[in-house]
Parts: sequence; structure tokens; C-alpha cells
Amino acid sequence: MGYYVTTPIYYVNAEPHLGHAYTTIAADVLARHMRQRGEDVFFLTGTDEHGEPVALAAEPLGVTPRELADRNAPRFQALARRVNATNDFFVRTSDEEHVSAVQEVLSRVERAGHVYLGTYEGWYCPRCADFKTENELLEGNRCPIHRLELVREREENYFFRLSAFQEPLERLYAERSDFVLPEHRRNEAIAFIRQGLVDVSLSRARLTWGVPVPWDEGHVFYVWFDALLNYYTALTYARPGEDLTVRFWPPDVHVMAKDILKFHAVIWPALLMAAELDLPEHLFVHGYLLMDEHKMSKSLGNVIDPFQVMDAYGTDALRYYLMREVTFGQDGSVSAEGFETRYTTELANEYGNLASRTLAMISRYRDGVVPSAEPPRALTADFERVAERVRGHFDTVEVTAALDEVWRLVRRLNQYVQDEAPWQLAKQDGAGEELDAVLYGLAEGLRVVSVLLHPFMPESVERLLDALGDEDRSLARARFGAGEGGARVGELRPLFPRVTPAEAGAAAA
Repeated sequence: MGYYVTTPIYYVNAEPHLGHAYTTIAADVLARHMRQRGEDVFFLTGTDEHGEPVALAAEPLGVTPRELADRNAPRFQALARRVNATNDFFVRTSDEEHVSAVQEVLSRVERAGHVYLGTYEGWYCPRCADFKTENELLEGNRCPIHRLELVREREENYFFRLSAFQEPLERLYAERSDFVLPEHRRNEAIAFIRQGLVDVSLSRARLTWGVPVPWDEGHVFYVWFDALLNYYTALTYARPGEDLTVRFWPPDVHVMAKDILKFHAVIWPALLMAAELDLPEHLFVHGYLLMDEHKMSKSLGNVIDPFQVMDAYGTDALRYYLMREVTFGQDGSVSAEGFETRYTTELANEYGNLASRTLAMISRYRDGVVPSAEPPRALTADFERVAERVRGHFDTVEVTAALDEVWRLVRRLNQYVQDEAPWQLAKQDGAGEELDAVLYGLAEGLRVVSVLLHPFMPESVERLLDALGDEDRSLARARFGAGEGGARVGELRPLFPRVTPAEAGAAAA
């Protein structure tokens, strides 16, 4: 079986922002790491194009929902390319193949007796495309996410018998403690289930922008059922003439933000049970990126433009900062000042300068050839089983912890340079072997940390490993002492060059 990782599909009612970049980068880091392990990987992202939020956004623009989708979907595709995401497919829920696959799966659910016609009355948020329970509402019957005052709506819908899956879902969470990660998000899902599940709308009768219900053309499927099924439908047509579900279903990790936990952690597994499809291995729910203690919002003006940051500092710098600054899975604050500090202190000085100094000393003292030597004992213990520790963090989607593990070694190598002072050894008679060992240790340590950093900063790491004369990026090679001496080092332009105040100001604007 392969390794299958997904982002949520993004609404096309607005342009992409830093939150979309955050989720996409995280999923890409997982995909790249698993490829380093030799896994057969499929990485999916895409756009959610049906439903009321898109129809409402299109109306004031004087365009149809389809036109708005066709305008904005390429922007999300461009974002994926810009952040160097290695997604294997980009699904659009307006794809004809997706539509027909949704109809097939939900017809199967209907034939199995999990669907009935009824009348819904309740609180509905058009921006969430979600009916809210009384327990979810804020004071004044307001949406807990958008703060809108909601009105009660009444319409004839087809219903999905979610209530019938109360016990199966409770059993799922009891038997699989890692189904939802991290644990506090799992507890939120359990709390919602324990409130008692009620049947949910499967269709909408008043909308036309959606997937038609095949057994009743007066309805379209409620957008969340259409959207959730993208994870399955994409595999049926991503490769023309090939059904990839055999290779990749069920998913290993769904990555998403916490605002869509209920749909993924409750409705999604129930729907899969109803369709007799295997459940995903893990749902990983990350928090919000905050500025000034608030979720980023264009209306509040507290945004960091990912495109401007990448223009000024490079894509790798953004990828590194987002995975490093906020523990993946938690809410956390980001800022232009914090980004600049990480860029200068960690990327430019601790990693970039370490690389430049190491290569320069090998060129100066050993004519550009990495000396052959035994791995120095002063570093061996620090690097012992580091690949296994990083691997363990990735297995539980602890992306930030994996990066922290590697960065401790970057700092250890910087300390090693200061402790051993190879520039002094080069002046001492009889210290040739000791200098060889130090230079080998630095080159080898730099090689190992770079292989482990490859999923996070692929462009920069490629340049550095090329300069070190190393061609193997596999995780199996991230072992201190696996690299032999004798490689000829090349030139390396600064990995993270100084950014002018004008460029930095543009990125922070």
C-alpha cells in the first residue's frame, strides 16, 4: 500500500492566503519525507467549488459561480506551485469525473437505507455552509466562526442518518486513540459525539450550484458531502484509465484546520461507514495562525502576504518559518518581526553561515576535497539514531518536533566549530589528522542535517548537498558516518542572503 496525504480542498469564494499556504506546506513536508523513506506517495490538494458560499460570493461580482470558480481555482494551483508543493493531483469539485463519482457513492448510501426525505428547520450559516446546533451558537444566535447573526431556515431536504452511527463512532474513538491528532482535537470530537448525534441534511432544494441528486433532480447534494468525497473521488480519475483507490485508499493522513473538525471527525467517518469504505488512518487538525492574538483576516488588516514574503526572502524561508514558529497542531502567533528574526538568526547565521564556513575551510585547508576520517566521537553521540527520532515524529505528524530535532544538531555543529577551532589547527604542526577529523565531522554533520531538512527547505538543501558532492537524499543516508570522504566540494552562493530594508518592508506590508 502507498502513502496517501491530503489537504482540505479550499473554497474558491476568495483568493488564497497564508492559512492556505500553511496547510499545503505541512502536507508537502509529510509527502516529501515519506518519499525519502521510499514510500509510494500520493499527495492531493484542490478546490471546493460548489455550495452557497461560492454562489453568494459570485453574485455581487456579476459572475456565475462557475466563472468565479474558473477565476480563482488557478490561483490556488499557482499557490501550490509557488510554495513548491509536490502534489500529485489537483482536484476541482466541478470536474465531471468528481460529480459522477459523488453521485455513484451517495446513491450507494441511499440504496443501503441511510437516506430519507424530511423537513429541516434550524440555524444556518451561509458562510460556513453549515447548520448549527443550539449548543454551537454564540449569544444572539450568532455563528461561532463568522459571528454572523443567523436566521432559522426551513426547507425540504434529504437527510443522512448520522444518528444511526452514534455507537459505531463511539466505538471507533475508543478503539483507535490516534484516529484524530493531536489528542485535544480528538477530545473535541468525542465531546461533540457524546452530545448525541442528529441526522444531517444531505441535500439542498433551493440551490442549483452543486452536484445534482440523481434520484431527485430538484435537489443538489449539500456541499459538505460533495466536498468530503473528493478524497475518494480524485483517486478514481487522477490517472486516466487507472483507478488508484487500490493503491492508496484509505488515506494515511488528512491535514486540516480546526474549523472543519466536526465535518471530518464525525460526518466523514460515518459517511464512509455508510458507503462501506475503509476509514482513514489519521486526521491531523492544526490550529490557527494568529496576529495580535486574532486569527488573520483581511477585514482586520492583520495579514502576512505569503507571495510578498516569498518574493523578498524565498520560498524555503516561508516554509521553514511556518513549520518552526508555531507548534503544528496548536494555535500560535506569527509576525513580520518574528519572521525576520528567524530568517537572520537561524537560517542565515546558524545554517547558511555554517555551510559557507565549512565549505570555505575544506577549500582552503584541503584543496576542496572532504578528507577521509573516522567520525569524531564529540559528534557521534549527538547524531546517534537521529533519523529514527525524526521518523517517529513524522509517524505521529509532529512536524515541528521533527524540525526542532534537526535544528538542535545545526546548533551543535556551530558549537563544534567554535570548540575545535579548525583555523587554529591549520596553523599547528602535527595537527593534520585532527584537522581532517574536524573537517570531515563538519561536512558529514552538515550532510546529515541537510538530508533531514530536505522536506522543509528543498531548494536550499539541494544547492547545499550538490555543493557537498552528495547525490543521495534518502532517509537511509541520514546516518552520521555513512558519507565517505573524497568528495570534491563546489561553490555555494549564500543560501539565505541579506534582505534590504525596502524588500523586507514590502513583505511585511
